[in-house]
Amino acid sequence: MKRIANIGSLLKKIYRVYSIELIKELQSRGFNDLRPSFLEILMYLSETEGPSIKLIGKACGLKKQTMTSHLNELEKRGYIKRENSELDKREQLVFLTDYGEKFKLNLLQVTSNLEKQYTSSIGEVELDRAEMMLDKLYREILESQKKGSLI
Repeated sequence: MKRIANIGSLLKKIYRVYSIELIKELQSRGFNDLRPSFLEILMYLSETEGPSIKLIGKACGLKKQTMTSHLNELEKRGYIKRENSELDKREQLVFLTDYGEKFKLNLLQVTSNLEKQYTSSIGEVELDRAEMMLDKLYREILESQKKGSLI
């Protein structure tokens, strides 16, 4: 158990440092109104065209109240817009605005630069190995949860 707790702690620390570096670089490019909690949503929206609010929440692991609060803030700040689905008028889909698209281009550049930095620090092979092992661990944990054998 101690080993898994340590891995979890290290992952949180790595993500925290990564988020701080990412926000710092985005702020230097003029995006001064970001919070770390917005990043995962904006990253997801940068990769997915017009997802539903429910889908974003599931992908980002956020509760409905938190999602609503974050989306309201992102809409107020000009990053996103919401539109009713043509298939189901009760469902809202989320899109990046023109400003959000500008952010997306900067986000892609910054994340690419950070990945190059991290790759040069530990090497391509080690970074790939870490990603594969963490992905395998995550999939195994999910599978155990489905079977009800985790606890």
